[in-house]
Amino acid sequence: MSETIKVLIVDDEDLARRLVREYLGQHADMEIIGECDNGLQAVKDITGLNPDLVFLDIQMPKLTGLEVLELTGRNSGVIFTTAYDQYALKAFDLHAVDYLLKPFSQTRFDEALAQARKALGQTLPALENLLTQTGEKLERILIRDRNQVHVIPVEKMDYAEAQDDYISIQSEGKCYLKTQRLSELETQLDPKKFVRIHRSYIINIEKLQSIERQTKDSHVALMRDGKQIPISKAGYERIRAMM
Repeated sequence: MSETIKVLIVDDEDLARRLVREYLGQHADMEIIGECDNGLQAVKDITGLNPDLVFLDIQMPKLTGLEVLELTGRNSGVIFTTAYDQYALKAFDLHAVDYLLKPFSQTRFDEALAQARKALGQTLPALENLLTQTGEKLERILIRDRNQVHVIPVEKMDYAEAQDDYISIQSEGKCYLKTQRLSELETQLDPKKFVRIHRSYIINIEKLQSIERQTKDSHVALMRDGKQIPISKAGYERIRAMM
């Protein structure tokens, strides 16, 4: 890495961005290469500008800070900033990911920056691990298709199907491909609303029309859109337990 550290500031509040700029002005090795006031712009700038360090707000319109990381694949060089001292911060702290709790002083900022200098290049914990640590369940699924970002509320997902290195998300008559393991998605979804009925399928129980016997020992799930999905023996037990 060069001696100059390229910095991107991401925060929906102008005052917060100005404060970070002011504090960075005390460090000659920091070069601000961009600012973003929303998550969608942050996705574009992280991808296009490739900053060494990102000051990333967690709660923002359009996309949260964690969703920005998911869409960009960013796993190093991040300092979280937030006004909420809640459960998520405990998870970040457990994994030695630094954060700044607003309002923060120059002294606290300098401490985070010193830690970031040492940690540049180190990998952040996987996002699914953060969700598991905090007990949160996925509320929307993010899919990046070239320069377009699709945001799908999980309640509108009919089912997900494993396809090699991808999963296929079916929602409101449209199909989206996402690079993710089905088992990973399963851990992020609410088990009271979604069930894995087959090694290759997870369904939204609200989108299920009926369960039909196919042979003496096999069943299929008939979805509201007309799709028939095979149910494994283990999947049949799971869906019976839910219903």
